Amino acid sequence: MPAPLDRLLLASGNAKKLAELRGLLEPLGIALVTPEDIGGLPEVIEDRPTFAGNSAKKATSAALHTGLWALADDSGLEVAALDNHPGVRSARFHADHGRDPGDDVDAANRAELLAQLQALPDAPRDARFQCALALAQPDGEIVAEFAGKTHGRIIDTERGGQGFGYDPLFEFAEPGSTLAGSTFAELTAEQKASISHRGRALANLARWLERVSRTPG
Repeated sequence: MPAPLDRLLLASGNAKKLAELRGLLEPLGIALVTPEDIGGLPEVIEDRPTFAGNSAKKATSAALHTGLWALADDSGLEVAALDNHPGVRSARFHADHGRDPGDDVDAANRAELLAQLQALPDAPRDARFQCALALAQPDGEIVAEFAGKTHGRIIDTERGGQGFGYDPLFEFAEPGSTLAGSTFAELTAEQKASISHRGRALANLARWLERVSRTPG
C-alpha cells in the first residue's frame, strides 16, 4: 500500500450510512472521516449504468480531492416485476417519474414504487437490494471492490420505524433465517447489518482490511 490506511474517508453525507460504517472501522483502528470533517466534497454525477461503476467514480473523485483513502458505495433496490428498476436510480426514482418529494424524498420514492406495482397487481413482488463498495487509494486508483446483496419481497403497506429509504417496504425473505418475514425497518441496526446488502459488502471489506493489515511490509 502506498500509504498507511489509518484514516478512511466515506464519500457520503448520508448520516445513517455513516452510522452503519463507523462500527466496522473502529475495531480495526481506522478513523472514519466524513465529508463534513473536510469541508465537503465535489458533486459527482452518478451516470454509470452499474452500482460498481458509480461507486468507483465517487471513490476516485473523493480520493483525488482530499489525498485520503476513500470508500464509496452505491446501492439500490431491484424489483423483478419492474425489470429490475429502480436499480441505480433508486435514490431518484420519484424524480424520474415526476413525483414531487416535498420534504421527504424517501417517502416519495416509496410512493412511486407502490404506484408502479399497484398497476401490476398479479406480478410477483420478488426484489433484492444490491450494494457495491469501492476503495480508492490517495492517488485515486481503485484497489479493491466489494459487493453484497440480499433477497426479499415488496409488501403493500409500510411496516417498522427503523432504517431508511425503501426499508419499510422490503420484507426479508431468505429461507432459514429467523429474521425472514421482517421488513428492514422492523430490525435493529445490528440485525439489519447481519443480513443487509451493505452489511454483507462491509463484511467482505472487513475481511480484506484484516488480511491486508496482517501482510508484512
